[in-house]
Amino acid sequence: MKISEIYAILDSIAPFELQESWDNSGLIIGSMNDEFDDIVLSLDLDSTIVASAKPNTLFITHHPLIFKGLKRVDSSKYPSNLIKMMIKKDISLISMHTNYDKVVLNRFVLSEILGYQDYEQYGDFILKFEVNQSFEEFVSRIKSKLNLPTLRVVKGSEFIKTAAICTGSGSELIGSFEADCFLSGDFKYHTALESYENSLSLIDINHFESERYFGKSLAFYLQKFNLFATITNSINPFEYR
Repeated sequence: MKISEIYAILDSIAPFELQESWDNSGLIIGSMNDEFDDIVLSLDLDSTIVASAKPNTLFITHHPLIFKGLKRVDSSKYPSNLIKMMIKKDISLISMHTNYDKVVLNRFVLSEILGYQDYEQYGDFILKFEVNQSFEEFVSRIKSKLNLPTLRVVKGSEFIKTAAICTGSGSELIGSFEADCFLSGDFKYHTALESYENSLSLIDINHFESERYFGKSLAFYLQKFNLFATITNSINPFEYR
């Protein structure tokens, strides 16, 4: 199968034209005329995944390996070290980032993982849903559904009527919606303090942990086209002790 053929399928699932202007989704490594033998889905790429991959593999990742322009290719440093390995092994890479967030990933995590089927969409990235639980009950549910031993939270109120979610990192979207609680990752100290003073509860569901379902969600769509992929995940660089 050619890259161009699966690219068209991926474009039908989450059109690449929907990506943000600062994003770099699409074909990152390889040619549209290249053919591949295996498909591997992953949130990111790391040296272990690339080293263990078979030659002529197509990787489809959520985060683009090349995000900003490379001014120098130093094969001793990330990401150039991975690019060198991939070229040697005829490995191709397609990334689906903000276009996939908008169309698939946020909805998948909210409905299939957290179990909230009814929601409203605000803008491109925010999904708002009814909770009607105490803050403590809601935190317990999120912790259980995401299989997280701990959660970093800001308790802005005792009761959560409505909540909003943006997987990955969405703190810059605070203020674009009205809700009692916001679920996202990568919250900074000053964002937390401001939210607390404004009675907005925060639940930090972490960047990796909230987006690690990329492969699972995309595999579901690919199966409709009789395409089957291996699902893996890059390492989480953070450790919790």
